[in-house]
Amino acid sequence: MQSIVINGKLDLGLEGVPMPEPEPGQIRLRVDYVGICGSDLHYYYEGANGAFVVREPLVPGHELSGEVDLDPEGTLAPGTPVTVHPARFGTPRPHIEDDPHLWPGGSYLGSASTRPHTQGAMSEYLIVDSGMVRVLPEALPVRRAVLAEPLAVGLHAVSRAGSVDSAEVLVSGAGPIGLLTAAAARIRGAARVTVSDVLPEPLTRALELGADAVIRVPEQDVPDERFDVVFECAGAPSAISGAVRAVRRRGTVVQIGMVPDQPRPVCLAPLVAKEAALVGAFRFHQEIDEAVRVLAEHPELEQVITHVIPAGEAVAAFETARDAAGSGKVVIDMHGHRRSEVGPTSPAQRV
Repeated sequence: MQSIVINGKLDLGLEGVPMPEPEPGQIRLRVDYVGICGSDLHYYYEGANGAFVVREPLVPGHELSGEVDLDPEGTLAPGTPVTVHPARFGTPRPHIEDDPHLWPGGSYLGSASTRPHTQGAMSEYLIVDSGMVRVLPEALPVRRAVLAEPLAVGLHAVSRAGSVDSAEVLVSGAGPIGLLTAAAARIRGAARVTVSDVLPEPLTRALELGADAVIRVPEQDVPDERFDVVFECAGAPSAISGAVRAVRRRGTVVQIGMVPDQPRPVCLAPLVAKEAALVGAFRFHQEIDEAVRVLAEHPELEQVITHVIPAGEAVAAFETARDAAGSGKVVIDMHGHRRSEVGPTSPAQRV
């Protein structure tokens, strides 16, 4: 079989690897689609994602969908459509017994945080623990199901904010995570969802997906003390400072966007004066099950996917995903020999 492998900074290619064989408690999947995430881009373009350096060949990818190829225990029939929770959880700790995504010692598909690295989903076939598999409902196509992992991130962020029912919400950053977080807030009952970004194209996608309003910064000002909840998805210091200014008194800022593990200049004075809460949101736990249900019920969310590119064009796929103006979620078709597809929200489709 073939896998997309990152060997270091700007060193990526399609390589032949042995077909994996499942052990007891494991399932072999035929991977159809894999989304490119920001962490995948960091591994390719920088050779590292924060402190996690590529020190050996790494197969990236943790957003996937496909079908069962082989279940030795016979629980799932070949061809059963599935997606995957990409985490293996670590060791419980006091006070977070019910939050296994925070337990130390776990692993995540496509991550250099472990040695040996935890190989990811950009392979034609993948072995996962049976408990990681989520069977798709009939109403959910395999292609749309590739969004389950990033949508679960957005749903978990909304959970971290508490209730957003009837809330005025701002989402800072209109990349795929921002778009899906905005959708999650709307589905969870937010009264009004505004999305901000520095680029016009992602804001157009936000409006197409149902945002009530958009703000292009810095051409437009984000109102101070306006929003009950702010979901910060960009991770830039200026965006974090802006989120703190935008939240109302006793409101909540949820930090989703990853930031480097080093000091950054962020203005927190308004947070203190307003007694606002700043909370982090890291991956998710059970929200992937809700994400599967939501995707089945909301076919419009597939518009987040703007490009589907065959695995043989992996470098072009990563270049496309890096272009925030030209793309939303870029998905690799691991078995695709067809030409690249441009998704339903692209300008080419709208002409």
